[in-house]
Formats: sequence, C-alpha cells, structure tokens
Amino acid sequence: MSTDLTVAAIMQTDCPVLAREMPIRRAVALLVESGVAAASVTDESGALVGILTQKDCFRPALHASYYQEWKGTVADHMTAGAVSLSTSDDLISAAQAFLDHPHRVFPVLDEGRLVGMLRRADVLAALLRVG
Repeated sequence: MSTDLTVAAIMQTDCPVLAREMPIRRAVALLVESGVAAASVTDESGALVGILTQKDCFRPALHASYYQEWKGTVADHMTAGAVSLSTSDDLISAAQAFLDHPHRVFPVLDEGRLVGMLRRADVLAALLRVG
C-alpha cells in the first residue's frame, strides 16, 4: 500500500469556519445549510480554538425547541482544544487518527494555520483507491 498520499491531497478546503462569538443559532444554520458534520472555530487572529460538531448543537437546539429561545455563542457550545492533523501527515497516520479518536472530521493545519478539514469519508475513499 502506498503511503505517499498526504492529508493535503485528500482534505476539503471549502469548509465553513466559525468565530467564537457567533450566535449558536446562526452556527447551527450554517452547519445544516453546508451539509457538514462539523466546522472549525477560530479566534480573532484566525488561530484554531475548537470545533463545533452537530452533536455539540443538539443541546442548544433542544433548549430552543422547548423554550423558544436560542442562547449562547459558538464558544459556549464548541469542543475546545480540537485535535488536528497536519497537511504533511500521511494517509496511514490520518487513518490511525480516526481509529484513535471518535471524531468524524479533523481540522487540518499547515504551519499552525487552518487550511481545511479531513472527513472520515475522505480517508476511506483514499484507502479504497490505493488498497
């Protein structure tokens, strides 16, 4: 099996990015409209500070359905300290990351800068092509 394939070659680059201070209702709408399982969260300087997953959105959405009121920001509901991958990580390392963590997606960094997202489906498709 070839391990020359890197995360940079298979990652998604057209991904929504959320700000910590974004209202959670707006963020949930963006995830739903974009059809993504999660979005990276950045601070004012663009540094990765967390990830907001569909699962993270259930509590505020259920609250809103009952009380008819959306409360909080992305920062209130995100998973802080997200595990990330590097553009230079190889396919096998990326596959192992999905085995080691329950995540469906990972933010991808290049020299500390957010450049995309890697989905489980991206890795599976790549493994199918090379295997």
